[in-house]
Amino acid sequence: MSISKGIERLSTGIRKFDELIEGGIPRGFFVSVVGEPGTGKTIFCIHYANQGIIDGDRVIYVTTEESRESIINQASQFNFDFEKAIQDKKMIIIDALMKEKLDEWSLFELTVEELVKKVIEAKKELGYGRTRLIVDSMSAFWLDKPAMARRMSYFVKRVLHKWDVTALLVSQYAVTSDLSYGFGLEHVADGIIRFKKVIMRGELRRFVLIEKMRQTNHDLRAHEIRILPGQGLVLVSPTEMRSQDLRMPPKVIKKMEEAKEKSRAQITDEPEWSSE
Repeated sequence: MSISKGIERLSTGIRKFDELIEGGIPRGFFVSVVGEPGTGKTIFCIHYANQGIIDGDRVIYVTTEESRESIINQASQFNFDFEKAIQDKKMIIIDALMKEKLDEWSLFELTVEELVKKVIEAKKELGYGRTRLIVDSMSAFWLDKPAMARRMSYFVKRVLHKWDVTALLVSQYAVTSDLSYGFGLEHVADGIIRFKKVIMRGELRRFVLIEKMRQTNHDLRAHEIRILPGQGLVLVSPTEMRSQDLRMPPKVIKKMEEAKEKSRAQITDEPEWSSE
């Protein structure tokens, strides 16, 4: 694979993955990390954050679905010391789940305006220099208004790109349909990294695919991954499986979608939102 010249790239902290994208994520990119729950998205983000600490970058991690302590504990399982990085003022974890009143780095309102404001505050606190931003996940900001996802995503990118951040923005995918909760993040992203899981012969297997990475001659194959104690996310090998092999049977998807829509309609009393 040839290397694109003149582009500064940030390592993800996973060497074999970096090899698939010509050495890393281009500086200043906003990359969408998408997939179902339990596919490895958060661990991928933890690797990216840890590599930033190693490389001397400022690291801002926004967690909306887990507590700050949970992220620190997960990192420690792979021998990443986020607690020390925070004490050394190399990293700030913004907690949007627990919302402790006396905590300076809690996000009390799940709005993109408050998100951007708090990220800029963290950037100023950490100081000048190359910055890594992780928002895990963006889906929390538009769960009740998915039609606004594109506008919200554009606002975040438009404002924060001026602050020298290279961002991983996580978006949850529906287990039933392979569709994200909100159809906007991927449209404004400079790159899309998709995680997927499937049960084969009674065994859970995980995969990652780079669907898009601008200015990059990236690998086009799905790669199997594993999450190992003490190591984290490890690429195993490319797979010969087709995308349709990684999906549930259509009849199962249909039944699950019908049940989900019935439940949603009972709560909201509104028809299902469509991307059309």
